[in-house]
Amino acid sequence: MKYHKIPHSSLEVSKICLGTMTFGEQNNEQEAHSQLDLAFERGINFIDTAEMYPVPPNAQSQGLTETYIGSWLKKTGQRDKVILATKVAGPRNLPYVRPDMALDRRNIHDAVEASLNRLQTDYIDLYQLHWPQRETNCFGQLNYQYQEDHSGVTLTDSLEALAELVRMGKIRYIGLSNETPWGVMSFLRLAEKHNLPRVVTIQNPYNLLNRSFEVGLSEISHHEGVELLAYSPLAFGTLSGKYLNNARPEGARCSLFERFSRYFKPQGIAATEAYVNIAHKHGLNPSQMALAFVNQRPFVASNIIGATTLEQLNENIDSLDVELSEEVLQDLQQVGVQYSNPCP
Repeated sequence: MKYHKIPHSSLEVSKICLGTMTFGEQNNEQEAHSQLDLAFERGINFIDTAEMYPVPPNAQSQGLTETYIGSWLKKTGQRDKVILATKVAGPRNLPYVRPDMALDRRNIHDAVEASLNRLQTDYIDLYQLHWPQRETNCFGQLNYQYQEDHSGVTLTDSLEALAELVRMGKIRYIGLSNETPWGVMSFLRLAEKHNLPRVVTIQNPYNLLNRSFEVGLSEISHHEGVELLAYSPLAFGTLSGKYLNNARPEGARCSLFERFSRYFKPQGIAATEAYVNIAHKHGLNPSQMALAFVNQRPFVASNIIGATTLEQLNENIDSLDVELSEEVLQDLQQVGVQYSNPCP
């Protein structure tokens, strides 16, 4: 395993992070524990979750992912060897999570307490705002439309609530997720102005079909040291090629849940076929090639991989041993120019 120190923090994380949003939906507790055991054996020390998980979210399963991680931590006694990241949900009409969800003091404090209880720990290493309070481009939205924010909750309000929890020792560092360049720079500016905790990471989607992070956020990573925790590095598994030619393998995520259509646009399918062909041309496993591309980006602190089977998990972790040659990178870049961000 390779490790990386996150700037402006003392966190030294594995370059592969275990994503857990299948725990409680596609994976039961025993399977979740087996994944955690294997990840830990392979040197992964970084686990990412969220109060909303598993996905797709529903009232019956919400919180099970954290619960399964918590029971594993209790059973193994490995809490001090794990860097644990979770998230507070932003505004949504989901009363089974909390009434009047927002990124204000009440919601953030209540969310942290609930997560600590489910995770069976007294601190969280990295606490992230899962999505912004305001209406903006995220989760595949484009063409920003100006809307007045009537919530009354400011970025400063959120930062001050998080600062209280840092002072209380319940969280160590804070991060953002599904954020924009304006959002990241605003949080940094406010933290400096009001002597509040500095954002140390941003967790956004990044893969061969969605390189929108490179447009503005990669420059912030470079100059400000707010590095990327890349999620969906396989674009919901599409970059493995298993969904090409309208295939829907039994039990696969996009076979089970039709809502995951983000990476099935015509241009995305054409790009996926081109990328899979590049892998075959160079004798590479398509999934490992796609993951290796993310692993090698200079702005990526850790690559968040998820799996439903131990075989998938082992294969994905092995991507760390794949070093893409200049010839492969040139081929990938040609396709990236031909199909520019087909699935943002």
